[in-house]
Amino acid sequence: MGDRPNILCIVSEDCPPRLGAYGDTLARSPNLDRLASNGVVYETANCTSPVCAPSRFAILTGRYAESCPRAQHMQALVHLPAEFLAYPAEMRNAGYYCTNNAKTHYNCDVDPAEIWDESSRSAHWRNRPEGKPFLAVFNCMTTHESCTFKEQPGIVRPEDVTLPFHLPDTPGMRQSLARQYNAIARMDAELGQHLADLEADGLADDTIVFYFSDHGSALPRSKRYLYDEGLRVPLIIRVPPRWRHLMPHDPGTHVSAPVSLVDLLPSFLAIAGVANPEELHGTPLLGPRAAPRQYVFGGRDRMGERYDLSRTARSERYRYIRNYSPHRMLGQYVAFEWLGAHYQDYEAAHLAGTLNSTQEQFWRQKPAEEFYDLHSDPDATVNLIDDPAYEALILDHRAALDEHMLAIRDTGFIPEHSPVETWEASRDEALYPLSDVMDLAFVAAARSVKNAPTFLSRLSHPSPVMRHWAAKALLMLSSAGEPLPDGLAAAYATETDPQVRIPLAEALGHAEDARHWVNEITRILRAEPDPRIKLQALDALTWLPLFPDISLAAVCALHDDEDTYLRQSSDYLAQRLDGTYRPTNMIFDWSRLDAEGQMGKQKAGTTRQ
Repeated sequence: MGDRPNILCIVSEDCPPRLGAYGDTLARSPNLDRLASNGVVYETANCTSPVCAPSRFAILTGRYAESCPRAQHMQALVHLPAEFLAYPAEMRNAGYYCTNNAKTHYNCDVDPAEIWDESSRSAHWRNRPEGKPFLAVFNCMTTHESCTFKEQPGIVRPEDVTLPFHLPDTPGMRQSLARQYNAIARMDAELGQHLADLEADGLADDTIVFYFSDHGSALPRSKRYLYDEGLRVPLIIRVPPRWRHLMPHDPGTHVSAPVSLVDLLPSFLAIAGVANPEELHGTPLLGPRAAPRQYVFGGRDRMGERYDLSRTARSERYRYIRNYSPHRMLGQYVAFEWLGAHYQDYEAAHLAGTLNSTQEQFWRQKPAEEFYDLHSDPDATVNLIDDPAYEALILDHRAALDEHMLAIRDTGFIPEHSPVETWEASRDEALYPLSDVMDLAFVAAARSVKNAPTFLSRLSHPSPVMRHWAAKALLMLSSAGEPLPDGLAAAYATETDPQVRIPLAEALGHAEDARHWVNEITRILRAEPDPRIKLQALDALTWLPLFPDISLAAVCALHDDEDTYLRQSSDYLAQRLDGTYRPTNMIFDWSRLDAEGQMGKQKAGTTRQ
């Protein structure tokens, strides 16, 4: 062993902190509760993205996914720049034997065989050379979102659970939450076996144990959304007495200061005695450089087949959210989400008009900014953004988010599959003037008609990203019923970039001759070969009001496309067009799932799930 401890990571999929260690009296989690009693519990641990692939990218690289073009989307297969590290490779360089059992799903083209000593369902610390320290990861799929789609044996019944205030009390909601509790109990037993194996092998006194989940899950407004239900995760670290000097907190401590899963890579390096590279975005949780954070950050980008863009800053008590696409509601249809009875029930209640104003907010256009006091309002239902009593705090969180986005060079404003969406191009200020783009997008989200002349002038900017956001700014105005300035049709006629033309045509379609602009977007849908540009065209058609004039044939032509998200988006729109859509319809294709519960390869250069 020498003078360095082993590291064991036990990971549960899609699991919020519904554990006894976090005060949940309904949870059955004796093994993790025991781990917590001898370890440190992080009460405000957050992932960086509320969905698996971008979150795992950040865990793997120690950098936010939105700092690497396209990695922030769910799903994508991006080229990992040479400047990016991968923690298994770094720990192997430090002399550790590194095993992964067995999920990868990193949203990038890194080869697991090159970064791990073993990455398979049989990978185990027991296969290491004698005397060599190990870093072993065991990933449990039991609590994955899909656990809510089928019966889960256990003692928790639907009538036992308590639903959040912002959700309607329906049979499907209760059933799904009860199923998740029962899956958590099974997960606890499975992860408990790894802890028992560690004890049986006589390694517990020489091994630091991390338990965490990749993000939250289950109910609406959880996985894929920037509230605590989606971003707050359990994180427990147990350090044996021999290595207690590495941990700045005593066993049994509950730490309320925020921490992030992007801190894991720096923490592993600190345990191994390796210096923390400056390019990493995280802060070590252990070792001599461990320091408290004031804020952690997260992002929401394309989730499945639906586009959105939001960013958040979380402090110990407050959450600030900035919505750069307020013209889209949160409750956009995503085929995988709607496999759950909880989403089906929720939309049915919305369509029936039985929701209260708080529950209905999910189905409305979003505010530009949100601010919540999570001590007094843990479900984040009262938006304090206009409350003067919180003005100073809002300004602090707003400034912290701006500083963070500039520091990591957030690439989320670049349209997916734009020529600018490469590592090199995204760092070119002429192509991607980030500060100017952020300013434009922030002003756009306010949806003030007085800024329309500014948006019109930006349509002639040399950067295609600036022109894209000028077009989206005008779309935000028109979708709010605000008048558009003269000259947009002429600007459309001279624009050559389809990712500027699509939002511009949608803006015009809300404001004037919708039939003409539907035809323009349909022409792009048919003519453009790139699947993501097609997806963006379908998205625009989905939100335009003139359904009878959308070509059902053009939409249905994508029903058998190899690209998962094009199929799902086109099938949903086709059902809306022909009047057959119901919330209970199954559009997601289970046959495309592989053994890891991920989608198989799609068209070259598109996505891999």
